[in-house]
Amino acid sequence: MNDFVHIHAAPWVVPVDQPPIASGRVALYQNRIFAVDTVVNLVAAYPDAVVVEHPQVALTPPLVNAHIHLELSHLGQLSQGDAPDQFTNWILALLALREKLGATGVHVTAAARKVAEQQYAEGVSVIADIGNTSVGQELTPYFAGNLLAYKEYLGFSNDRLGDNLARLDAELPVTLCSAHAIYSTHKNLLQQLKSRANQNKAVLPIHVAETKAEIEMMDQGRGEMVDFLEQRGFWEKDFLKEVDACKGGTITYLSRIGLLDEHTLCVHVVHASDDEITMLANSGAKVCLCPGSNRFLRVGKAPVKRYLDAGILPALGTDSLASNPEVSIWREMQLLFQDYPELSNADIFAMATRGGAEALAIAGQTGTLTVGTHADVLAVPLHEDRVDSADVLRYLVSTGSGVKPTRIQHTRSL
Repeated sequence: MNDFVHIHAAPWVVPVDQPPIASGRVALYQNRIFAVDTVVNLVAAYPDAVVVEHPQVALTPPLVNAHIHLELSHLGQLSQGDAPDQFTNWILALLALREKLGATGVHVTAAARKVAEQQYAEGVSVIADIGNTSVGQELTPYFAGNLLAYKEYLGFSNDRLGDNLARLDAELPVTLCSAHAIYSTHKNLLQQLKSRANQNKAVLPIHVAETKAEIEMMDQGRGEMVDFLEQRGFWEKDFLKEVDACKGGTITYLSRIGLLDEHTLCVHVVHASDDEITMLANSGAKVCLCPGSNRFLRVGKAPVKRYLDAGILPALGTDSLASNPEVSIWREMQLLFQDYPELSNADIFAMATRGGAEALAIAGQTGTLTVGTHADVLAVPLHEDRVDSADVLRYLVSTGSGVKPTRIQHTRSL
């Protein structure tokens, strides 16, 4: 066995599920992580192993982008100007630009592929992509990591419910499906999406409590979101009866209609009360934060510390170039570092790795440098000596976009 064990050595190893290891070593065997320890212990245990030195780097797990819309990559001009004065105005601008530039075509796929390749180059091995077209599915074979392409369902009005349910029923079991949001997806469709996901043992992502307008709609039955839906002819007055007993927000509503469990991924979740955070924690539902998109759209700051205090480790997502000037998980970490000084750097890095893997139900495959996970390791350049583990973690979460790690993957001969 020793002939095929390769030990990768670095000044620092950041396993995530334990503190950083100085002069650490990661042993790879048969495309899996075989051991994680110090130089003394591993070299002594496997004296005939091939040892590969990686100077001035930190070995870490790959990153996970738990929420992106690749098919919107060609609409990047939306996030390069001033932020919209209202969330629904951004939606209108997105719809207008998409109508002008097209929702599909060679240019759409090319822009999406460029972003996917950039993600991989920056160390992202898993992407959860949400789309209304087939762009994500088309890119899946070409992405060097694991691209989970979700087909997004929406349809708020009663008159389209039957067609949407029939379309969903015709989907192949292997097709991943997601729900858009409670203000755009009929309750019955939400419940059927969740039932299908549970039957297929799949994660169901859904945008949750992103804006105050959504909460105002839920709590008072009026406001910007209601006006938007009425103007577009999608508003259903019967919805007010549905939410009347759920005063308190989107999470309360989702709990009442049976959508919250350990395989529900709530994306954004900027506006959540203490009671609702407790609901999320008790249900086992996961949370994905998108700090860059939230900052651009000015929808508020998520209560990250309260999630952590409740035992919820959020995942991180970039959302799309249509609402985020820069889609980089390194930048998402940097924004958390800047905006939430109360957070530990270890927690921030865990969100970008283990949090994403847990949210997508693949923690046994990636997210940490743990025995049995895939032999997919990042060698992140440190550029200068780091004096202690706190210094290493601070560097990893504060550097921002532009990080170009080297990938270490097991081969039988090096």
